[in-house]
Amino acid sequence: MENNFAKSIIEALLFVADEPLSPKSIRAVLEELKEEEIRKHISDLALEYETTGRAYAVTEIAEGFQIVTRPQFAQWIKKMYKSKLTHRLSKPALETLAIIAYRQPVTKIEIESIRGVSAEGVIDTLLERDLIAIKGRKDVVGRPLLYGTTREYLRYFGLKDLTEMPKIEELIGKTGEDQNV
Repeated sequence: MENNFAKSIIEALLFVADEPLSPKSIRAVLEELKEEEIRKHISDLALEYETTGRAYAVTEIAEGFQIVTRPQFAQWIKKMYKSKLTHRLSKPALETLAIIAYRQPVTKIEIESIRGVSAEGVIDTLLERDLIAIKGRKDVVGRPLLYGTTREYLRYFGLKDLTEMPKIEELIGKTGEDQNV
């Protein structure tokens, strides 16, 4: 297959995908290409977008690649989709999500002991939004469920993987408060 045509196919796949595509998932479509070749085409495409000043970019996110608009165009996109914007997470949801992200796998009781309030409703909401998932059961009396973050969590926050999360020490330094996360 000719290189430019392969790159165009990859661009089309990234363009229509509603979630990040891994080189492995692209290879399932373009079987004749190796994953290294796919990564090279993606890299070339990203460079092409960058050097031509396009309004969008190819970014590595949630263990895959996705075409995204550049941040400087956000205000116009928000105007266009004002009525379609998704609801933001509430403060209790963000607090619970932070505890899960930094302590995973973690039980509901552990979350509640840190937050000091019931987390039942918030956990249900985070499960519905696919930001967290049940990762198993803790090997203690009662065998409570263990929760952890998902690929959707990475996508929602624009993270390549969990190592890109800020360190707790950085967060404490920014707020100046002693946080119990």
